[in-house]
Amino acid sequence: MADFFAHRPPGRPGLALFLNAGDPPLDELTDVALMLDEERVDCLELAVPFPNSFTDGPVVRRSAHRALDRGTGLDDVLAFIARTRPRLRHLRIALLTDWSHSLKHRDLDTTVKDITASGADGLLVHGLPPRLRAAYREATRAAGTAVVSTCYPTSPEETRAQAARDATAYLYLVAHYGRSGTAPPAGHAALAPTVTGLRAHNDSPIAVGFGVSTRSHVAAVAASGADAAIVGSAGVARVEQTLHEEGCVTTALRDFVRSIRPEPDEAGTPVSRTHQRS
Repeated sequence: MADFFAHRPPGRPGLALFLNAGDPPLDELTDVALMLDEERVDCLELAVPFPNSFTDGPVVRRSAHRALDRGTGLDDVLAFIARTRPRLRHLRIALLTDWSHSLKHRDLDTTVKDITASGADGLLVHGLPPRLRAAYREATRAAGTAVVSTCYPTSPEETRAQAARDATAYLYLVAHYGRSGTAPPAGHAALAPTVTGLRAHNDSPIAVGFGVSTRSHVAAVAASGADAAIVGSAGVARVEQTLHEEGCVTTALRDFVRSIRPEPDEAGTPVSRTHQRS
């Protein structure tokens, strides 16, 4: 299985960037993925777009609607991953897909196998019905699929423990209950006790998302003891602005990634941009 967030300098948190597949269009998204690989971003959390997500704020919702308007569906995204993943040396791709929109009318075992065969390094299913959790665990085990699980700091203790045990790719710790783009009132560093508690159940990486939009937020995630920060709405907003201005999304996201990474004196040694398989 893919080794998420492992190949980074000591003291520097891993970095994941969320984007909706199809926003930007898939042909330009290839250039974006190659750029992220060059910049040694650790993970592209790539969503198959779906409408009216109850966990997403307006920026991500508008992005999903743009992608849906372009006709982007699961099969298109799997074809994109199959074309792109062999060209990546460092970047992992975690696929996020919604149960109701993309999976409900497909055979679960077959679809999980297809997702894994495409080259996706991990899978996060949004809105999976509780009655199907056991079947999903069995399908991912059978296919050798690395699972991204999720929980909140306020989730019941057993829910957090189960999420930690289920994580074979990484555990996505959603910083607070609400919608994407909003930061936790006490700050990300205050999640340290939750991170420590989760590590008692699994040694898989822990990545923190929601409200991570600046260099100081990424540093605060590192201070919590988490392995990585997940940046969503802020990057998607940069895509939206650049598309509106008819600019180059790849260049805009490169500048954005460089702006949020902690400086070497804040979080370890500089990252080499020399390609090495990792």
